[in-house]
Amino acid sequence: MDGAGSLTRSFMRSLRPQADLKAAAIGAVVLLREWVQDKRAEKRIALKQKTKPKVVVEREPPPRLVALVERYLPRRVGITMTVLLLIGSCGLGIVKGGHLQDFVTAVSDARNAMANSAGFRITSVVINGRKQLSQDEILAIGGVSGRSSLLFLDADDVRDKLKANPWIADATVLKLYPGQLMIEITERKPFALWQEAGRLSVIADDGALLEPYVSRRFLSLPLVVGKGADTQARDFLALLARYPQVNSVTKAAIYVGERRWNLRLKDGLDVRLPEQDVGNALAALSKLDKDERLFSKDIVAIDMRLPDRLVVQLSDDAAKAREDLFKDKKKKKAGDAA
Repeated sequence: MDGAGSLTRSFMRSLRPQADLKAAAIGAVVLLREWVQDKRAEKRIALKQKTKPKVVVEREPPPRLVALVERYLPRRVGITMTVLLLIGSCGLGIVKGGHLQDFVTAVSDARNAMANSAGFRITSVVINGRKQLSQDEILAIGGVSGRSSLLFLDADDVRDKLKANPWIADATVLKLYPGQLMIEITERKPFALWQEAGRLSVIADDGALLEPYVSRRFLSLPLVVGKGADTQARDFLALLARYPQVNSVTKAAIYVGERRWNLRLKDGLDVRLPEQDVGNALAALSKLDKDERLFSKDIVAIDMRLPDRLVVQLSDDAAKAREDLFKDKKKKKAGDAA
């Protein structure tokens, strides 16, 4: 028994590797069958997808104008147009709301502040040639303030603003970096006082109106009156100055009808000058006063408009006295005749 059992166990051990090999072969066949089945299933699915009819969605073509726009306009033009539209809307709102000047001032102040912080602040101002205007007035006329920076200051614009002022005949503006501003001006000289339509103004010799008369420092200037007297005063006053006998007692020169001049003397005497040969009339007037003290007589007007004679108008008192004198002479003659 023991020998037979040992033989049986030995035989079974010799058969176990063969059983394992058979099991492995069976497993491999099963796996191969499953793989073949999977591939067949994939082919069937692929075949169904190929044979399935395709659904085509037809889209309506865009309008011709839209097609042309999409074809020829550059990319992102829509974004650009939107941004421009927004900027234009903001600009229109600023203009319509009356805030344009405030907006420009704010932008200018912002850039000037940046330039000042970078070292371009105006720290020194030199102004030459001023006599009637103060430094603050000149800077205000030129538009230069404490917020201005030398970097963004437009020298030509400052010069144009200065020359637009009637007191300033010419101006030069220089920027000396980093912070010095130099201004050279040529001022007009006050020449005369001009009265027209009840308004009194200070004028230059070329007739430019400098300012309304408000300061007593111009009180010694000669006075001209009438329409057009502002532009004709220089030549006439130069002629009048040649005859100091008349010029020294003249209070005002009156331009009449934009054709000729009258003189109003300081004692109220009126002298009506001719339209032509004014120099000869002034020379004759000066000689009469020097020889006969004409201006000291009791007269109110001297008319020199006629070329061959001089007409003198007496005052009311002088005329009455002259009339009484003639009456007395007539009475005496009548008494002598009797």
